[in-house]
Amino acid sequence: MKQDLKSKRILVTGGAGFLGSHIVERLRQIGCSRMAAPRHKDCDLTREDDIEKLFREFHPELVVHAAALVGGIGANRDNPGRFFYENALMGIQLIEGCRRHGVEKAVVLGTICAYPKFTPVPFREEALWDGYPEETNAPYGIAKKALLVQCQAYRRQYGMNAVYLLPVNLYGPRDNFDPDSSHVIPALIRKCVEARRRGAGEITLWGDGSPTREFLYVADAAEAIVAAAESYDGADPVNIGSGEEISIRDLADRIALLTAFTGRIAWDITKPNGQPRRCLDVTRAEREFGFRAHTNLDAGLRATVDWYLATTGA
Repeated sequence: MKQDLKSKRILVTGGAGFLGSHIVERLRQIGCSRMAAPRHKDCDLTREDDIEKLFREFHPELVVHAAALVGGIGANRDNPGRFFYENALMGIQLIEGCRRHGVEKAVVLGTICAYPKFTPVPFREEALWDGYPEETNAPYGIAKKALLVQCQAYRRQYGMNAVYLLPVNLYGPRDNFDPDSSHVIPALIRKCVEARRRGAGEITLWGDGSPTREFLYVADAAEAIVAAAESYDGADPVNIGSGEEISIRDLADRIALLTAFTGRIAWDITKPNGQPRRCLDVTRAEREFGFRAHTNLDAGLRATVDWYLATTGA
């Protein structure tokens, strides 16, 4: 049964960030106006007092937990302790705050990095506990997976309506293009654009290009998350993705074409590849709340490149 969110007081953690800002935008599109999306400087979710103050002042009825400390392979490899601690602490304290303050519903976002390293493709939600995550992403993935356990435990003990979604790799306008912490698509776009501007004849990428990934355009992800907030109340985790798989090598070729980079792409095989394959079974999301991605990868990449070029003046 679809719930009308327009009258609800909605808290979106990370609402000023990449995914969070698109969730806020989607909520506004469907008529929601009573929202809070505090920035980190105003509410540090690793501090219990900040969470308590936020709940006392805003009294949210729906909470969407999109805040996370995230990054690509390099950032995960360099900050495993911080990525584990801050992501676990933020989520655990926020979900407990929801319980204490009687929040009607919490929508908690996990990560594709929670799946075992060698999960059979397509990844089905039932395989989530069948092995250890890929090593470079494991601290982050396990911290976020612990929140699923918390949601299910709180549902059993306290009757709390907490749902857990597993978004695949996201991309799109307003993504993080910082070379030290960005994910693969913004990193590739920036490398190609900067190389073209310098007249460089070559760029070097990590690994050998063989791993595959699935990507979801961020506006589609926001649509899925809001649809789950409206229509999904189950205990089982739900994959959020496009179901479209591509190798990193083919992705690099597409981005080079879109950015007009005509140089050589070299591969540094001394650097890690990450998980060998990633592609989700997305049938549960369509069955439970009618979500199917509608932005194909070529169109989404073109929009992302255009946004980056317009923003940087390249």
